[in-house]
Amino acid sequence: MKTKRGFEMLNVCGEHIIVPAGNENRDYSKVISLNPTAAFLWEKMTSEESFTIDDMVNALLEEYDVEENIAREDCLMIVERWKEMDLIEE
Repeated sequence: MKTKRGFEMLNVCGEHIIVPAGNENRDYSKVISLNPTAAFLWEKMTSEESFTIDDMVNALLEEYDVEENIAREDCLMIVERWKEMDLIEE
């Protein structure tokens, strides 16, 4: 999976948000706030050509003190949310 073109993450006053950018997205009502872990995963995903759930889980395991099953559940949940928001594609 990868992030869709036309979205970028910004740091505004210490808050990470995803906003539409460029001509691909003209719906400026779509501004999404990310917690630090989600921002970490978004940054990892945008730095790769393709990123899998396993890649996300491994990134969390390397960065945070978390059990693998919890990391996987969290990754599956965030991917589902990002799909619902039309931020990523397979």
